[in-house]
Amino acid sequence: MLHSKAYSVTEATKKLEAYCAYQERCHKEVVQKLKDMNMIPEAVDLIINHLIQENYLNEERFAQSFARGKFKIKKWGRNRIVNELKQRQISRFNIKTALQEIDDTVYLETLDALAKKRLQQITETNIQKKRKKLADYLLYRGWEPHLVYEELKELVPNP
Repeated sequence: MLHSKAYSVTEATKKLEAYCAYQERCHKEVVQKLKDMNMIPEAVDLIINHLIQENYLNEERFAQSFARGKFKIKKWGRNRIVNELKQRQISRFNIKTALQEIDDTVYLETLDALAKKRLQQITETNIQKKRKKLADYLLYRGWEPHLVYEELKELVPNP
């Protein structure tokens, strides 16, 4: 039988400081981690407050870092980033702040490069199906529909 280790508030606090120092975290992740450690609600609140006061936990910083990373590394569009942040219960204000991390010019250049790269990988010969595959791919990654359709018009013109 598995016995889960019991943590004192001090031990849990130290563990969570390391957890938050390693990588930006959102409140939801930290609360879940504490629940997984079987911490009582009072202890969870105490530790969360400590982490916020000591600046280990900062939702705005998390949202900005998340938006930058997902855009730069995974080439996600704004819609996908917004949805993922909402799932993590990030406030509307922090989501808005996070999106300001993405430069509009770089954003459009990234969409263009991503679309061109994907287009070369699509082996479909039927123009309509090719357009649909490219559009589906870009929409899934969270790029705004109006930008995707502009890009399609440019790269795969209708016959």
